[in-house]
Amino acid sequence: MRGNGDTTADVPVADVAVVGAGPAGLAAAVEAAAAGLTVVLVDAGERPGGQYWRHGPHDDGPGPGQHGRRTFAALRAGLARTGTRTLFGHQVWLIERGADRFTLHLRPSHDAREPGARALTARSLILCPGAYDRQLPVPGWDLPGVMAAGGVQALLKGSGTLAGRRAVVAGTGPFLLPVATGLAAAGAEIVMVCEANPLRGWLHDPGGALREPAKAVEGAQYAALLARHRIPYRTRTAVTEIRGEDRVRSVRIAPLDRHGRPRDGVRIEVEADLVALGWGFTPSLELPLMVGAATRLDVDGSLVAVVDARQRADVPGVPGVYLAGEATGVGGAALAVREGRLSGLAAAADLGRAVDEGRLRRLQRGVHRGRRFAAALHAACPIPPGWTDWLDRSTVICRCEEVTYHDLCHAARELGAEDPRTLKLLARPGMGMCQGRVCGFATAQVAAALTGRSPKASDLLPLARRPLAAPVALGDIAALGEES
Repeated sequence: MRGNGDTTADVPVADVAVVGAGPAGLAAAVEAAAAGLTVVLVDAGERPGGQYWRHGPHDDGPGPGQHGRRTFAALRAGLARTGTRTLFGHQVWLIERGADRFTLHLRPSHDAREPGARALTARSLILCPGAYDRQLPVPGWDLPGVMAAGGVQALLKGSGTLAGRRAVVAGTGPFLLPVATGLAAAGAEIVMVCEANPLRGWLHDPGGALREPAKAVEGAQYAALLARHRIPYRTRTAVTEIRGEDRVRSVRIAPLDRHGRPRDGVRIEVEADLVALGWGFTPSLELPLMVGAATRLDVDGSLVAVVDARQRADVPGVPGVYLAGEATGVGGAALAVREGRLSGLAAAADLGRAVDEGRLRRLQRGVHRGRRFAAALHAACPIPPGWTDWLDRSTVICRCEEVTYHDLCHAARELGAEDPRTLKLLARPGMGMCQGRVCGFATAQVAAALTGRSPKASDLLPLARRPLAAPVALGDIAALGEES
């Protein structure tokens, strides 16, 4: 195995392939390599860090004020120290399972720093695919100027570009705070932050909330920034309509009752040219599902992969698959780093390397604390159960296929669709370019609301499973047959 970044020689079978160079993947690669394994780290991005430790346009790491900068610097140094081979600018689009190894098919980007590699083979996999913004449709959300909160932050961090000058930040969860304060620090006017849930939701599980005291400090810092920038922060409030013709011009905001439904007759309208919507995150499960990982419904209603106490995936009859980070449940960067370290050490132990069992147990306790905090967070910031009351007949649910709420209601009430899979077949949500990544969660929620039941894991699974993890040329698919 050659050193970091060398892709000029034929690649022998690696001990471990780590997919994803965010907090979990970096930690997993460093630990596995330090234990003596040959490791290849693959990521679609051009530099390490993932979405959380996003680089600025001209720097070589997260910008000032980014939480965990020291952790990132230590992990990046660990990659160099251990000689971990990296394939940045390469996206995994297919994983094939063999008798004792996995073959990962790669798509190099046009501007990849290393020469393009098309495949690699490994005895074990550590999948750290991360997550993306979860969206709930609202009338007008397809107008220019409406963005996912994560997209707004990525644009600001990655290129220093403001998506708008007069912004409303809305949704639920603590992620709204760095988005709002980041925009304000860059010169935008934040009209309002609309949090759909009451703050007392944290009282449902005070023990879990206190498991991560550093988070309380972080929250206090953001509260101080809100005060410094004089940003109005309203709880139990939501954007229920976005207005405009060519782009966003104004938003209507309504207080919510305890069921998450807008209160009758109470609306305010404010001018804005940017609406940042954030309803938490949805794990990227294409690769875990591709290798047969079992799934469950998490506390926040997301579909997540099942792992054991050492981050081993539940794949019947197939050892050597480990998962870390948001794929096992959205819990933040600190938890992802712990899970990544644990998965790297577990992979090393399972391949016969000597590891510190005491350190393994300490990491397991840290993961347990992080999971308790994540559960408390999800309980405090749930999706409002009555959010479908915000929708009108013409509200677009699937933007790729232009499927409206009326289309889904017609498929359920007139054509007999009782689950998201049948809705997809009859009304086409999730059949466009994004393959349900944007509309899948909302479609499952609408299906449950129309049939009067709670969403289940089996509702989300058909919308999350995809034969290919990324778009590829037909020639790449045809080449699979030539290689076999």
